[in-house]
Amino acid sequence: MATVLVTGANRGLGLEFVRQYANKGWTVLAACRSPEQATELNALATDNEFIELLRLDVTNESDINRLSETLQGRAIDHLMLNAGVLGDDCATLGQMTQAKWLQVLSVNTVAPALLIQALSENVAASEHKTIIGISTRVASLSDNSSGNMYSYRASKVALNQILVSAAKNLESQGVKTLAIHPGWIQTDMGGENATFTVEESALGIISVAESLTLEQSGTFRVFDGASIEW
Repeated sequence: MATVLVTGANRGLGLEFVRQYANKGWTVLAACRSPEQATELNALATDNEFIELLRLDVTNESDINRLSETLQGRAIDHLMLNAGVLGDDCATLGQMTQAKWLQVLSVNTVAPALLIQALSENVAASEHKTIIGISTRVASLSDNSSGNMYSYRASKVALNQILVSAAKNLESQGVKTLAIHPGWIQTDMGGENATFTVEESALGIISVAESLTLEQSGTFRVFDGASIEW
């Protein structure tokens, strides 16, 4: 049975990943900061024996190291690096501070790097050997026509570089990585006027992840499979 680990599994896209992977019969390691307060996630876990809840604050290095110890020896087919913040109070000139910047970078950039470091052997031991980072089209340098979103854009550009580096470093073990844009989706972050449903986005991302080849590793794509210029 294949296994997926999802960070930020308590809401939005992360919660939908949990639902869809469980429906596929995968073992789902659903990680979030406060599992006991994740009402919808707990309801899913109660109804599905394939879902395991894990406590993980991605900004806490001790939590990441503890997770690595807990999962030692377990194969992880898909590592879904989903947890992220928009950084909307560190988005424009005049409102940025060092503290706000570091908060965004801690979640969007440093945490994925440390999770790849901590769990790469688990991924390498699996059949699918796939690491997916939830990025964004606004991280594309060639697509930036409006400015602003300073910390979010920059943190996701850095995430993309981490995924490219990991593709190079883990290629010999057959591990594939992908930076993917989930689309503008109807979540707490995206808002109710967004273009796509969370179901559409998650279905697309899972499909792209399952079809990813080693030759495509380290690329930047949309949830429908289209490529994005860096």
